[in-house]
Amino acid sequence: MSHMTLSSFSSPDPDDWMQPHKLLRLSVVVAVVTIVLKTLAWWLTGSVGLLSDALESFVNLAGAMFALTMVTVAKRPADTEHPYGHHKAEYFSAGFEGVLVIGASLAIAWAALSRLWNPQPLEQLSWGLVLSLVSTGFNGLLAWVMLRSARKYRSMALIGDAKHLFADVWTSVGVVGGLLAAAWTGWLWLDALVALGVAAHICVQGAQLVWQSSQGLMDQALGAPQRLKIDTLLDGYARSVDGVVFDNVSSRQAGERSFVDLHMHVPGQWSVQRAAQLRTEIEAALLQAVPGLYARIEVLPLGMATASETAAEPAAAAAEPDAQAAAPGQV
Repeated sequence: MSHMTLSSFSSPDPDDWMQPHKLLRLSVVVAVVTIVLKTLAWWLTGSVGLLSDALESFVNLAGAMFALTMVTVAKRPADTEHPYGHHKAEYFSAGFEGVLVIGASLAIAWAALSRLWNPQPLEQLSWGLVLSLVSTGFNGLLAWVMLRSARKYRSMALIGDAKHLFADVWTSVGVVGGLLAAAWTGWLWLDALVALGVAAHICVQGAQLVWQSSQGLMDQALGAPQRLKIDTLLDGYARSVDGVVFDNVSSRQAGERSFVDLHMHVPGQWSVQRAAQLRTEIEAALLQAVPGLYARIEVLPLGMATASETAAEPAAAAAEPDAQAAAPGQV
């Protein structure tokens, strides 16, 4: 006897302007604006650092458009072929942005290396810096709002886009610093050197995004704080209700949704109604402790295992002698 229920995680308020798809639409607009401003800044100054900054803004635009598409897919309701929903689509968005960031870093490094060996004079530096800083302000503000929304809606797509924008902010700050240093010292190669540093920094950011998205696609378990809440709650019920045992607790994260599966063993003489009432009570407590949780609780009599557990026991017993042989010094 098993049951699955959805937590009190409420549907998004349609009037909330911080919803992921609304912010991603805004991100597309901001990306177009920053492309215009940073390209103009590069055209005025001839700085390869500002060129690298403008190239990354094109990546921001592509990433925001793809993230918007994936968020739209993730909002689709569950169907017969996808009974757990489409929430994992957001991980594709984060992975795609990571790949784009890595590609942009390679393009920036290529342009910077050629300019490092052939420095060019910088022109109209003041206007270029003003345009770069204005676009940086747009990106920084949007990234900050996105992170707030990502925590509220548990959106991996927003996290990926926000981190990408923050990487762009630090890129712009580094470029401006390099240009000021080059203008002050007269060492034109500092412009290219800063661009190389920018390329290395955003390459690391891209690799981290790809890694995080891959972990989500491989059904990564819930985070330690959420698992601790679940374990603490179940331990409390096991101590307070005589004869009740919990085992086979497993969890996974899929975008904004969290899932937990477990077995609840009860005394065989209990009625089905009593077991079902306890299960409902535990579900409600779990859902209050971990918002956005899908809980599946299978009720079994004490001493009884499922067919899959029974089939797994011989394999576990066979693996135990091998583990002991691998450590002959242990008693």
